[in-house]
Amino acid sequence: MATFLYRLGRLAFRRRRVVVMLWVAVLAAIGIGAMSAPGTSSGALSVPGTQSQRAIDLLRKEFPQASADGATARVVFEAPSGQKLTSAANKAEVESLVAQLEKSPQVSGVTDPFTSGLVSRSATIAYTQVSYKVAQADVSGAAHAVQTDVVAQGEKVGLKVSLGGNAVKDKAASKAAELIGVGVAAIVLVITFGSMIAAGLPLLTAILGVAAAILSVTLATHFFDLASASTTLALMLGLAVAIDYALFIVSRYRNEIRDGHEPEEACGRALGTAGSAVVFAGLTVIVALSGLSVIGIGTLTAMGLASAFAVAVAVIIALTLLPAVLGFAGPRIMKGRLHTRRMKALERGEGESTGVRWAKFVTRNPVKVLAVSVVGLALLAIPTMSLKMALNDDSMKPPGSTQRVAYETLSKGFGPGFNGPLTVVVDARDSDDPKAAAQDAYTMLSKLDDVAAVRPPSFNQAGDVALLGAVPKSAPTSEATKDLVGEIRDHGAALHQESGADLMVTGLTAVNIDVSTKLSDALVPYLAIVVGLALVLLLLVFRSVVIPLKAALGFLFSVVSTLGVLVAVFQWGWLKDVFGVDQTGPIVSLLPILLVGVVFGLAMDYEVFLVSRMREEYVHGAGPTQAVVQGFRHSGRVVTAAAVIMVSVFSGFLLDDAVLIKSIGLGLAAAVFLDAFVVRMTIVPAVMALLGHRSWTLPKWLDRVLPNVDVEGEKLRHALEAEQTDSAPEPVLAGVHAGSDGHSVPQSFSGLPSSGATDAPVPAQQAAPGKARGLSGLIQRLARDGDATAPADSTESQAPARRKPLKNPMRRK
Repeated sequence: MATFLYRLGRLAFRRRRVVVMLWVAVLAAIGIGAMSAPGTSSGALSVPGTQSQRAIDLLRKEFPQASADGATARVVFEAPSGQKLTSAANKAEVESLVAQLEKSPQVSGVTDPFTSGLVSRSATIAYTQVSYKVAQADVSGAAHAVQTDVVAQGEKVGLKVSLGGNAVKDKAASKAAELIGVGVAAIVLVITFGSMIAAGLPLLTAILGVAAAILSVTLATHFFDLASASTTLALMLGLAVAIDYALFIVSRYRNEIRDGHEPEEACGRALGTAGSAVVFAGLTVIVALSGLSVIGIGTLTAMGLASAFAVAVAVIIALTLLPAVLGFAGPRIMKGRLHTRRMKALERGEGESTGVRWAKFVTRNPVKVLAVSVVGLALLAIPTMSLKMALNDDSMKPPGSTQRVAYETLSKGFGPGFNGPLTVVVDARDSDDPKAAAQDAYTMLSKLDDVAAVRPPSFNQAGDVALLGAVPKSAPTSEATKDLVGEIRDHGAALHQESGADLMVTGLTAVNIDVSTKLSDALVPYLAIVVGLALVLLLLVFRSVVIPLKAALGFLFSVVSTLGVLVAVFQWGWLKDVFGVDQTGPIVSLLPILLVGVVFGLAMDYEVFLVSRMREEYVHGAGPTQAVVQGFRHSGRVVTAAAVIMVSVFSGFLLDDAVLIKSIGLGLAAAVFLDAFVVRMTIVPAVMALLGHRSWTLPKWLDRVLPNVDVEGEKLRHALEAEQTDSAPEPVLAGVHAGSDGHSVPQSFSGLPSSGATDAPVPAQQAAPGKARGLSGLIQRLARDGDATAPADSTESQAPARRKPLKNPMRRK
């Protein structure tokens, strides 16, 4: 893989104009196709095989006029203060609005609140149920316009009119989150590179990649019904990983130029080393997200596949468009006018970075650091034991939205259960007396304590399937309503024994309960699959048994601790004002299992980027502790920047009004922070320092069986070193080193001052590829830092002995 990527990088660098033109053409084609796409929907849930879904399928067949899977809307009317809806004037206005709803496009039926008993006892609140012939995603703009007109006309005459139900269109989400994430990412990149050009390239390619992914997802709505959350998650993940992947490759490219390589060669080497890690890291995210489709829930499958596609586009962009853009930037990417004195000193190999000092601190005190980190994560995980899950309904809509107002008005006038009525289906096709079976079901429902009202049975044309309605006393997402559904289903078993009829509970509330139950049951098996995948993939990459086990355990720590944070904020209400949570409640059922898939991929990103550089140092002859420190020296700053960018991008979504998006943003931000800074940059080096050489051991029989994927580009490096000739390099001008593609490399890249030093004598070795700093500087640095600390940005220029590949203790004999 490394050799292929090396050649791909050089090809894209040389043919940069062709590559950029191809990407522009692709973006234009996707954009034109997306312009006519229907767009995403709010995402109705369905779970094949559950009782609620079987009932819906039966109703669709036996009660086609009921539109069992059609969208519904509740239009809630509230009288002006001191008045009643039953007054002649108000009643006439409500009936006029109901008549207007009946004429709306796609409507199959509208209930009259005055004849159907849908007026509260105080006569101040009433509602009408609007049923549509089409599913939620197919409700037309004309139908939405009628809803808006009804609200406006009602308010003109003094009525308070609000809309609820899945047929109501959500308010467009704000784009502030994306803008904040991009802004913070730009600042972090400028601080990391000290160069506007180097900081701008990851942002440019990331924005283009996200645009391609989102336009492609929108284009897919021509063929698939995709929830709006799919686009949001794809945008969130695509932006974060695209910036990170470009960041790693650009950082490696700059290091290769500092080592004296021509820009085209540096680009090839950067893609062959860091690019290989990007491919593997992206693959883990893609596999984990795609694995969400095995759960069997359409919305979750759409979210997973859309996000996986966005990550795949980010990888392709990093491997093709980024090298082409690097070709246009050339050596200008090295201009560091924004560098501080400390950054310039570190580039010259003087002093130690914060990452190196942290790595040395951890490796000197591994037991204490490990104990504090594990105890801290365990404390954060304690709230997880109180985890409760439910699907979001209109009670979780943004405060002040029409859906939230309708929910609260209905609860005030009729009780919270009216927001989640249950549909009870009696399938008496195998019963000797269908009417008696339906009556028994009606009597049973009337006697249940938590049932506020029961609608008498209505039969299909054949008279063997009955439809009843039950209104709970408790809220749709409460445990009491969940228990009520279970109790009704238990009575259904007794009804089947007595009459041969089957009783099924459906409706939006029952569907949500079934989905939550299925997600809860699938969480542990999915977690086991993901952890197993991590073990196999990391075993292939690092050819070690200990590192995969350590990485998987660290991933579990991150997930459980993150769930604890979510429970503490959204369920217990800790710091809810800080995070903009207006009310507490159960965690959205989709979130834990979605969090597992996403966090797994991101955790493996940092594991690969950090530990692969440690392994690269180890196989070149460094000791176990030295390899850890060197890994931090080369990758610590970049991993830190990548984590800060991801945390910033995800935290920006806390500004979203939707509870689901807000909880996803906090969950992912907390997960990245804990996994990157606590697990990968603290627990990982502590454990590796304790285990020493045992961290890299692999049984000989397993070493023979496993393929060598060469993620860190070791084989490529050896091949390139073998091709180098032993002839003395030709001296060049001290100020400029000309590249084969016409780009010039300023002398300042080699660590010498670029101004006022053009007439200084320069050793011939300094201009040679791989020997950018000269032997004298190397001796001084070795004398000062010792063998454990090499210059921050040089891998191949350290000692002549490093030119000859050392015997790799991990290679097969």
